Amino acid sequence: MRRRRFVAGAIGTFSGTALGPAPARADAPTPRTQGWQAVPAPGSTPAAQLRRIAAAGSQLAWAVGEEGRAGSTQGRALAMLWNGAAWTKTDLSHLAHTRLSDVAGVCSTAAWSVGQPAGSGSPLLRWDGTTWREAAFPGKGEPDVRLHAVAVGHDRRVWICGSRGGAARLLHGDGQRWQWLDPLPVASANLYRVVLRSPGEVWVSGDQSNGGGWSGLVARWDGAWTVLPPVAGLRLGIADVHSAGPDDVWAVGTEAGVGGPPGRPGNPALSHWDGTAWTRVEAGFTIGSLSGIAGDAHGRAAWISGWNYQDQSRSTYLRRDSDTWTVVRGPAGTVPAPYLNDVTSIPGTAGFWSAGMTSPAPAPPTEAYTERIEA
Repeated sequence: MRRRRFVAGAIGTFSGTALGPAPARADAPTPRTQGWQAVPAPGSTPAAQLRRIAAAGSQLAWAVGEEGRAGSTQGRALAMLWNGAAWTKTDLSHLAHTRLSDVAGVCSTAAWSVGQPAGSGSPLLRWDGTTWREAAFPGKGEPDVRLHAVAVGHDRRVWICGSRGGAARLLHGDGQRWQWLDPLPVASANLYRVVLRSPGEVWVSGDQSNGGGWSGLVARWDGAWTVLPPVAGLRLGIADVHSAGPDDVWAVGTEAGVGGPPGRPGNPALSHWDGTAWTRVEAGFTIGSLSGIAGDAHGRAAWISGWNYQDQSRSTYLRRDSDTWTVVRGPAGTVPAPYLNDVTSIPGTAGFWSAGMTSPAPAPPTEAYTERIEA
C-alpha cells in the first residue's frame, strides 16, 4: 500500500481544488471575530505559499515555504524575514531547493530550517543573520535521509525529526556536533512535526500504517521513546501537537476519510490525551483541515489554525476558551479565500502569527500570506 503523506498546504490533497469553493451554509452558526489582521508578505512569485512560521520576539520572525510552482512543476524555496516592521523576501539564489518545509529560531544566531532538495537527500539550513546557508550533519546527501521538521530550544540545541536507514528518527545537535537518536519503535511511520516542551522533553506527530490505511501518531522522547496509542481515524494524519503536561496533550490534523475524487476535502481532526486515552473533540466545522496549534505564555494550548471548506471567505481559527474551543475568523476582505498552514506564538508578547497562502490551492495567482494578532 502506498500511503498518501500528509503535508501542510498539500497540492490538492485535502483542499477544495477539484470541487471548488463551497458557499457558506445558511444554517451554520455565526463564528466570532477577534483581532486578527492581515500583514502583507510581498515579493513571492505565484504560485507561492508559506508552510511554517517561527518568531523569536516582536522584532524578529521567519517564514518559509515555496514559490514559482505551476501545476506538477516543482517550484523554488521561499523564505521571508520579519524585522519588526515588515516582511521581506530573503535571497535564496545560492541554494538549489524546491521547498522549505519548516523553520524554528530563538534569536538571530540560532535559527534553522529544513527543506526539499532538487536532487537527493534533505538539506539543513542555518540562518547567519543575513541569509540561509547549508549546514553539515551526519547523513547529509544520503538519498534515504529526509528532514521534515525542526525545533530549537532556549539553550540553542536543535531537534529535527526525519528518517534515515528506513526508520523515523530524531537528529539532535548544537550546530557543531550531531547525533541520530534511536529509531522510533513504530513500523511504517511518517513524522511531520517536532515540538520542544523542555530541554529533555520532545514531542513528534505524524501518521502510522494500520494495515488498511493510516492512523494519527504522537510520541514523546525524554531519553527513550514513549509512543501514545494511535489516534483513531479513517486515514488520519496529525499535523501538529501541543503538550502542556503528560495528561494534557492536544493533536490536530486532517482525516482523509474513505476516499473520493482527487481534491476531495478531508475533515478536521482535533483530539485530546488525558493521560489515559484520546478523546475526539468537535472542531466547530465538519469539512476542512486543522494545520497548527500554538500555546500561550503559560504553556497552555491557545490557538489552532485551520481551513473551513464550507466558508472560505476568511481565515479560520479555533480559540481556547476555558475548556472549550471556539471558531474565530480572520479579517474580512483582505484576500478572496485564505488558507492557513501554521500558527505560532510571539515570545515576550501575548501575540501570535499565522502563515499560509491567499487561496486553498498553490496555483497562480496564489501568493504568500500572513496574519497577526497582538493580544
